[in-house]
Amino acid sequence: MTISLGGKLDYELEGNVTDPTWAVLAVLLYLQVKHFICDYPLQTTYQVVNKGTYGHPGGIVHAATHAVFTIPAFLLITPPLAVGIAIVVGEFVIHYHIDWLKQRIMARMGWKSVDSEFWWGIGADQFLHYASYLAIATILWRTSF
Repeated sequence: MTISLGGKLDYELEGNVTDPTWAVLAVLLYLQVKHFICDYPLQTTYQVVNKGTYGHPGGIVHAATHAVFTIPAFLLITPPLAVGIAIVVGEFVIHYHIDWLKQRIMARMGWKSVDSEFWWGIGADQFLHYASYLAIATILWRTSF
């Protein structure tokens, strides 16, 4: 299929949605959208203020929401059952600890939204979450194709 944007901008698409490359990219896009939905519209004040207390239900519910919403990615690339379970459990554990550590560091340092360090912490938190999604996509790719 050719996408024509005029002259030198024409692009020949090779492959289709069953191509592993497109499937992995679709998983990454899904996980990015999932992250936004779980971290912003679905995250409650109760979860936000309690993620820094280890073992608090607020942080557990938040991480569990992320883990459960990871499962639909398996419709794009279906892993073996044991791998799928490991991904969901890993997402829960990793997400929980990234958020808990970020909250602890922010509280200990006293960083607020007016401090540039606060935003560095938010950026580091987001980077680590997105790196974990790259790991999930890689595991799906390596175990499913």
